[in-house]
Amino acid sequence: MHRRLAAAIGCASIAAAVAASAEPPAGAAACSGCHAASPGVTTPVPRLAGRDRADIVKAMQEFRSGTRPATVMDRIARGFTDQEILAIAAWYASQR
Repeated sequence: MHRRLAAAIGCASIAAAVAASAEPPAGAAACSGCHAASPGVTTPVPRLAGRDRADIVKAMQEFRSGTRPATVMDRIARGFTDQEILAIAAWYASQR
């Protein structure tokens, strides 16, 4: 139990540090190939900037596990660790 708490605190600390960074964490830059950064772009793929961190994490975990339908995100999500997903989600949530 204490290990889980320590791991959760560690992941939250990493995510907070990455969110404060102007540079995207590893893997986040690849997202912009499909997820437009500009709110003026019309696309069926949702913008990630400013989205709730927990929503991004949940979606990525569901894509990775195969419980959420996807065209390519299921394969992409399998390439990320939990820590990478947390860092990417925190960074995108902090973007406006």
